[in-house]
Amino acid sequence: MDESLRTAFREDGAVLLKDCLDAEQLARCRKAFDWAVANPGPGATSLFDGTEQRSLVDNANPLAKEHVDELAASLPFGKLFAELWGSENVWFFAEEIFLKAGGRGARSSWHQDTAYLPWAGEHWANAWISFQHIPRKNSLEIVRGSHRGTQFDGTTFANPDDPTEPLHGHGVLPRLPDIDAELAEDPDAYDILSWAVDPGDVVVLHPRSLHGGAGVDADCPDRHTLVLRYFGDDATFRPLPEVNKHFARNGGLFVEEMAKLSAGDPFRSPVFRQVV
Repeated sequence: MDESLRTAFREDGAVLLKDCLDAEQLARCRKAFDWAVANPGPGATSLFDGTEQRSLVDNANPLAKEHVDELAASLPFGKLFAELWGSENVWFFAEEIFLKAGGRGARSSWHQDTAYLPWAGEHWANAWISFQHIPRKNSLEIVRGSHRGTQFDGTTFANPDDPTEPLHGHGVLPRLPDIDAELAEDPDAYDILSWAVDPGDVVVLHPRSLHGGAGVDADCPDRHTLVLRYFGDDATFRPLPEVNKHFARNGGLFVEEMAKLSAGDPFRSPVFRQVV
């Protein structure tokens, strides 16, 4: 692990790992992605069915847990993240699936994953694995260093007229800034990280970073992405505001395990596959 990558992840909250996965590893990731699209879990959301435009998001599919755990343990991310963080141990949390197709998909709103999941600490990483060449303008975008800044409220992702519509509300967390609107007025309002990626490249993101996915268009009509989420020794439990009971101890597939933890506890449970 190059020290510059450790420094960049620590300070910026995201790094690009070129040629991280070989052809065989990428093929196994693609197989898992295709299975997940064909077998969506109970929390999957899909838009535009029956048209040439399609969008699918799925998160911690209980149907996929056994074989995704095996995949996550077989890939190089355990050793890689142990070195990236300086962690003795690494665990796998769960997967997330993103599919945008048809060349007209809108961008995914800016947000922090930690507005939806009860996570705190330095040792968290989402490995974003895409299967097509993705131009920079269609790629994942991150506000540099935002994982060390304000924890904002989430967005509901439900109001196209207001991408900052609060998830929790009641003023319990600061409202998200309208980053796209501010960038439209001043392109230098935020320091945005983004990379063109090729198959085998992996974008590694701290989930507290403000990030959003650019849309697809004629230059990049399809974007298929498998996200694998890992954590290490410094990961702790941080309950979210109680005003939204669904998310206060949200663990998706792991609700019962989250109920056993208190604020500041190490984020641990036997249900999480240890990979290092």
